[in-house]
Formats: sequence, structure tokens, C-alpha cells
Amino acid sequence: MLYAAGSVAVFPAVLHGSLRWRKACVHFGGLAFFFHFVSVVEMLVQAHRFVPVGVREIESLLGFAIAGLFFLVWWLYDAIPLGIFALPGTFFLVFVPALSAGSYHFPSQGVRTSWLVAHIVALLLAYAALTFSLLASMLYLVQERRIKSKPRPGKNLFDWLPPLDTLERIAHAALEFGFPCMTVGLIIGAVLVQETDLGAAYFLDPKVVASFISWIFYVLLLLVRRSAGLRGRRAAYVSGAVLVAMMGVWALNFISNVHRFGLQ
Repeated sequence: MLYAAGSVAVFPAVLHGSLRWRKACVHFGGLAFFFHFVSVVEMLVQAHRFVPVGVREIESLLGFAIAGLFFLVWWLYDAIPLGIFALPGTFFLVFVPALSAGSYHFPSQGVRTSWLVAHIVALLLAYAALTFSLLASMLYLVQERRIKSKPRPGKNLFDWLPPLDTLERIAHAALEFGFPCMTVGLIIGAVLVQETDLGAAYFLDPKVVASFISWIFYVLLLLVRRSAGLRGRRAAYVSGAVLVAMMGVWALNFISNVHRFGLQ
């Protein structure tokens, strides 16, 4: 829960430069790292060994190492933006092993169906948001070209288009809406697979690998738009490239052993 809180706080801290969220990110993440350290020590001491055994213990220790390196870099260089990758990654590595010592089982089929619906809806909203962002960016290009051409007074085919600043804000707001949807969808998918016999093989599925890669591109898109002031034509091109990548991820449903359409 603390890693999750730190993961949520790091995005407004970096993307909007909020000092309040920055402090919250460091505090939540620091507490999570401390209790993670206690958990790791107890895990190894109770097992009477000092070497991890099994995938779950290794995942937990890997998450601990990533979080530790992040806080070391933050302490030395004040590089809080790296937390956008480190904290969500650590949360994911810790969350899955924390479900249970064995396979996780939902209390009922209804609960499992609800999680599955949430998984699908969250990812579809992410696709829709990115598509809407690209649409707004393309309309930005049309409006920009129209303004530069200095149309004559009177009726024009594109008079209905909103101002450039409005289109830019719509495109960016759609991106920021779609990102948490995509993140939640991936996390719920990782929970759902714990009830199956796939185990670690789930994370080798081409659709799953591509989904996490597209998540990284999504983060980079948000960072570039924020830090480099990417707007207008270049923003539309970048959004289009990310959308093409996500459409490629969608196409992998046809060859995925986990997500293939028609499989129950």
C-alpha cells in the first residue's frame, strides 16, 4: 500500500512539479522501503537461510534493490523523476508475491468476473484516451495550418474548430487520463493471472511484454511533453507513434496464448 501511494504521488510530483506531492512521494516511498527491509530480514531469518529461494522471494528482493538504488540516487542527485519508473516497478514486483505463498484464489466467480471486467474496461479507456489525444493533436495541425494560411473573412469549412490552446489542453488531458487507466489495467491483469497455472510464464507472453513496453513509452511521452514543452506538430507525431505501438500490442491478441480472442 505504501509503494502504491508513492507510485501515485510521484507522477504529479514530476509532471507538475508539485512540492507537496514530491514530499508525499518521498515519505510514502521511504516508509515502504523501510518496512520492505524489515520484511526481507524476517523472511530470510525465519527460513534460517540468507539466500532467496523461489520466484516470489527473488521478485521481492529485486523490488527491494530497485527501490534502494532509487533512494540512493535521489539522496545523491535529487533525481526524483527516476521514481516514475522505480516506484511503480517496485510496487508491481512486491504486489504479486504478497498475494499469497501459493496461488491466489478469488472468493467467488463473481468477484473474479468483476476484476476481469475492470481489467478490460481500464485498458479500453487507455486506448480510447490515447486515440482521443491523437485526434485532438491532428485537429491542432489542421487549425494551425488554417491560421497560417490566413483565410478570407466569411464562412470556412473549419470555422467550427476550437482554438489551438484548447486543442492542446484536450490532447494533454486525454493522455493524463489514459495513463492511470493503463496502469490499473496492467496491475489487475497481474492479479488475475495468479489464479491460473501460468505462473511466471505469463510475463513471457508477447502481449504482456509488449504491454509493459508500451506503458514505458506512455511514461516517456508524458515526460517529454512536460519537460521539453512538446506541443503542436511534434506532439501529434509522438502521440501517433505511441498509438501505432499500442495498436501493435492490440494485434498481438491474435498470437498471444493468454489474451487470444476467443479463448475462455
